[in-house]
Amino acid sequence: MSGFPLVLVVVVLVVGVVVKRFIGEPLNARDLFGAPVILTGLGVYDLVNEVRPAGGDLAWIVAAALVGLVLGGLRGLTPRLFTKRGHLWQRYTGWTLLVWAGSVAANAGVSALVVAAGVPAEARPTTLAIGVSLLGEALVLGLRGVATGTPFAPDTRPRPGQPEPGPPRPEQHQHGTA
Repeated sequence: MSGFPLVLVVVVLVVGVVVKRFIGEPLNARDLFGAPVILTGLGVYDLVNEVRPAGGDLAWIVAAALVGLVLGGLRGLTPRLFTKRGHLWQRYTGWTLLVWAGSVAANAGVSALVVAAGVPAEARPTTLAIGVSLLGEALVLGLRGVATGTPFAPDTRPRPGQPEPGPPRPEQHQHGTA
């Protein structure tokens, strides 16, 4: 999947994550690192298989990724961390929104510089830019979470291949003759 459908899926997923985090949600490692790793992986895949940058293009791409990582790290300083039900929760704040807006503007500026330097615009896939930024946020949030000493929230979703937890089944009694 590439082009507009991929961008649409990414935008919907990111908006969903942001809304959940403004409401407040348990902080667990799977949610914290899942989306950033997947989006970064998709971006790198597109870069390697579709664009195939070389030489100076790679230097610009790495520089732009580092800017995204740092801006994401700054954003990771803004959510409120708190304990609820015995484990760590997070909630985005107004500062988070402000840093998001600044990150979008800064990334647009970096993209313009990269294109002005002669690097094709497709050499900076949206999935890579968003993924690296979310990865920077996840790394800082993860370190902040560890520093609190409060345990991360457990991941209650079943792993692939495991059955969904359902209602308890009534015990079956075996009746025999004595």
